[in-house]
Amino acid sequence: MTSKLTYMGAIGLAALSSVAATPAFAAGTTAGTTITNTATVDYQVGGVAQGQQSASNNFTVDRKINLLVEEVGTVTTSVVPGQTNAVTTFQLTNSSNEVLDFALVASQITGGTAAHGGTDTFNANNFRIYRDNTVTGTIGSWDAGDTLLTGYVDELTVDTAIRLFVVADIPAALANNAVAGVTLRATAREGGLAGTQGTAITETTGANTAGKDTVFADIAGVAGDVARDGSHSDNDDYTVQTATLTVTKSSRVISDPFNNTTNPKLIPGAVVEYCIAVANTGGAAATSVVINDPVPGQLTFNAGTILLGGTVTSGTCDFNGTAGGSYAAPNVSGTIASIAAGAASTLVFRATVN
Repeated sequence: MTSKLTYMGAIGLAALSSVAATPAFAAGTTAGTTITNTATVDYQVGGVAQGQQSASNNFTVDRKINLLVEEVGTVTTSVVPGQTNAVTTFQLTNSSNEVLDFALVASQITGGTAAHGGTDTFNANNFRIYRDNTVTGTIGSWDAGDTLLTGYVDELTVDTAIRLFVVADIPAALANNAVAGVTLRATAREGGLAGTQGTAITETTGANTAGKDTVFADIAGVAGDVARDGSHSDNDDYTVQTATLTVTKSSRVISDPFNNTTNPKLIPGAVVEYCIAVANTGGAAATSVVINDPVPGQLTFNAGTILLGGTVTSGTCDFNGTAGGSYAAPNVSGTIASIAAGAASTLVFRATVN
């Protein structure tokens, strides 16, 4: 008996190995397929073979509705105030055993913690949903070749995953690190008619019928999206990364006509050096920073003294930089190409007290 059990166990393991080596598809047999098999019985009477007997059985494969919406990537989408066409990326997979349409809704969370941390504090505008065009343009990235959807995905085939882009505009005048949470929800709809969104699908209740029944098999999505409801959802978010500039202005006396550079005083004829310091405490570089400073009427600008891009040490201007800028009475001006997040830069010039 022991050897027989061991032998049977070996057969079972071999059979399992054979099954495991066979590729499996998530969706399985197509819904509505009729599966038929026939059993036959051969027998003899008095050693004489008699006519074969047979019996058949068939049933219809029911429909399993299963889908998955997933954020693509694991980081927030960085945006700047006033940005248009800010993109969050999702993937929709039809794991059902039938071609289906999928209704799409892009919405925003209200308060609470967003997908990648931070508290939802603002709403984006002008939401649109695009389907990635895998024939033209840049595959996997939103571009002009992608298809603007009218609220649904049409005739998505079995075991197919597609990339979807939720595109929105970011309001102006937002603080650094402000967050907007975004949800994409897909709901299965009847397929079969190209170019038209299918009707809602209802799960079959009660006992199995002879026809094509429907079973919801989807897992729970994000908040409010329960399991087995024929829909699925996931979150992404926009996080504002912007420059936050703080401007300070300081001055020092360089010389006067009597003391020269030794303990000079601010008397007529004294030379004064000004420094406009711009510090960026935000999360993104400030670019094309234009500084303008009108010289007071009691002073005369000293030509050739403008310096740009100087440094600040411990909050104090170093009165240095590279020659540049311009003067058009009474304005001293200069442009700093970029001030990185966490950095500071300066404009320095001199003038004489009248």
